[in-house]
Amino acid sequence: MAHDGQDMTQMNTSAILPELLTLTRAAVPAVETVFERARESVRALVSADGRVSGALIEVNQTAAHGLAWLATYNQSLQQMQRWAEALEADGKFGEIEQLLLQIAFGEYLHQVAGGIPMNQGEVLRLQDMGLGWDALSGFQCAEVQTLMAQANSQAARTRLVQLMEDQAGATMFGASGLDEELEMIRDQFRRYAQEKVEPNAHDWHLKDELIPMEIIEELAEMGVFGLTIPEEFGGFGLSKASMCVVSEELSRGYIGVGSLGTRSEIAAELIIAGGTDEQKANWLPKIASAEILPTAVFTEPNTGSDLGSLRARAVKDENGDYQITGNKTWITHAARTHVMTLLARTNPDSTDHRGLSMFLAEKTPGTDENPFPTPGMTGGEIEVLGYRGMKEYELGFDGFKVKGENLLGGEEGKGFKQLMETFESARIQTAARAIGVAQSALDIAMQYAQDRKQFGKSLINFPRVSGKLAMMAVEIMIARQLTYFSAWEKDNGHRCDLEAGMAKLLGARVAWAAADNGLQIHGGNGFALEYKISRVLCDARILNIFEGAAEIQAQVIARRLLG
Repeated sequence: MAHDGQDMTQMNTSAILPELLTLTRAAVPAVETVFERARESVRALVSADGRVSGALIEVNQTAAHGLAWLATYNQSLQQMQRWAEALEADGKFGEIEQLLLQIAFGEYLHQVAGGIPMNQGEVLRLQDMGLGWDALSGFQCAEVQTLMAQANSQAARTRLVQLMEDQAGATMFGASGLDEELEMIRDQFRRYAQEKVEPNAHDWHLKDELIPMEIIEELAEMGVFGLTIPEEFGGFGLSKASMCVVSEELSRGYIGVGSLGTRSEIAAELIIAGGTDEQKANWLPKIASAEILPTAVFTEPNTGSDLGSLRARAVKDENGDYQITGNKTWITHAARTHVMTLLARTNPDSTDHRGLSMFLAEKTPGTDENPFPTPGMTGGEIEVLGYRGMKEYELGFDGFKVKGENLLGGEEGKGFKQLMETFESARIQTAARAIGVAQSALDIAMQYAQDRKQFGKSLINFPRVSGKLAMMAVEIMIARQLTYFSAWEKDNGHRCDLEAGMAKLLGARVAWAAADNGLQIHGGNGFALEYKISRVLCDARILNIFEGAAEIQAQVIARRLLG
């Protein structure tokens, strides 16, 4: 124990458990065993006549969604272990990385055993999945017990924050585990965000302004909009991992800027996966150069996540062109874009996803005075709490014309399948944006905790303040490793809807927790609009909703796990 007057932060490496990697290595299969027991139990709950029943999954939604969260924790700890082993092999597993790993295992093991927070008011218990305490038999080994008893200690959290203070100005706390080329990309976009985005972001937010075209033009020159488009179509042909790094650092500056590339990523993915050769040759170079800006037009007022029940219809005329009629909502960046990836029903007799088709619907970019000048199209802005830099709109279509040649893939009825093929990349990218927002919250909160004096010392010297900062850093690294793993799976041609969904599910919760705790550290000042953390809180809140609300995300993960 520290003597009176002795600073806990001087305990140095005594905060790290001996043989740490041996301890965590033994914990990984123990968590895997709990997960497998839970999967068997939940599968029995939701099966009828030997088959998994959608109706029973709905009846047992807490159990099914809880399984998704348990699977996410299982995968998270596996990826943290993989990250640590790789750093150890490279001689880069330093004190800060050891503390991040140790606290991560100490906390998540306790949550698996005692309750995983699906959100602030819903905690998953093992009993919710039909399990008793015997499911934790593997947790009785000395290694897991040591981690649970000692790993996430106040001494460890305090020491971690001292090291974070020593690294003030570093791009991140702890090594990412990515290669040198990706870290060079990170540094480039971190510098850009610091110079051009962060100084202006709060003003854009408070004034509810569109991100200036100058920023879009500069990002185009840096290759943001063609990052993963193949070189033969004018892009850079880089990895999804590079997309993660770019999205992370730009979103750390401002989520609006970090999200500018999202619509280009979705449009390009749609065209690469489902477009004709002519559509690829025509559209991809223009998207890559930002000659055209795309927007995604999928959601409708009464459908939300139930895309299969979309009602906007596309009727083919005698010339082979289409006329779109219907309403869409929550369309980001709709006014000043040039083309819409638009999902509409081409088979009027269908009632599910099989009658939907995807269009590359051209439009004229609008102005402040006339945001929607294209005939057959109207729109109105939706005022929002955060995520403001591109604005949100409701759109109405009444005989809006789309060329027949702009039916994606040249074949009707493929729209829903084409869209599904983009969800992996979209969710990986959203997870990366969430990490950027969380990192921004940590940056802002840590600076405030250092600068703000109360009772004769900086806030950061109070254990519950430093503890909040430590847990932000730990969970950001957990979400980061899960996201990088999903990107690696995608880059290596593996199906990764499960991993991408987990990364998005956890990343969104981590971003909200970081923003909420960051605001708490600010006290009353955090509630004042002039402080940046108030914006970050508003921006973080959307992450649990778009690209699949947390509940939908958990449902999708559960169905895959049980299928």
